[in-house]
Amino acid sequence: MGEEIMVHLAESRNKLVKEMIVLSSETFNYRREPLEWSIAQICHHLFLVERASTKAIEIGLRTNDERKAEHKSLQFILDRSKKRKAPDIVEPGDGPYEVQQMLKWLQDSRNRLTDLLNSIEDKSILAEKSFQHPVYGHLSLDQWVELLDLHEQRHIEQIKEIKRVIGIRN
Repeated sequence: MGEEIMVHLAESRNKLVKEMIVLSSETFNYRREPLEWSIAQICHHLFLVERASTKAIEIGLRTNDERKAEHKSLQFILDRSKKRKAPDIVEPGDGPYEVQQMLKWLQDSRNRLTDLLNSIEDKSILAEKSFQHPVYGHLSLDQWVELLDLHEQRHIEQIKEIKRVIGIRN
């Protein structure tokens, strides 16, 4: 895992924050349909996913599972025409949520992830060790990090779409 993925993570997070900070509490929590997530819920989901992924990477680093995960192309995650149900563990709460509180949670989860990654002396271990993902199967730990970035990009596009539909321009 190189610096490139860390740059991508930072870029995606900056885009997410840019989409969030212009929103009122009412807009942040607005749901177009009862079964659709609000922007706040999308952000809560992203927080939960990052927190769970960081935990999975921590566990993967500690385990002695010798199975090497086959490298997978994860670009399909960006295809929003294919809907997926979030695992219960990362299903967002109903809210309401405040933008500033969510920004803090997202910053805290990102700090935990970067602290963990920065604590690893030899980053090549992330390609060697793996952990079972609840949706995508056995992934190397560096692919867990890649997945976080792609997943966040997917939901940024969802947020932009919601904002367009309700008439919000940045």
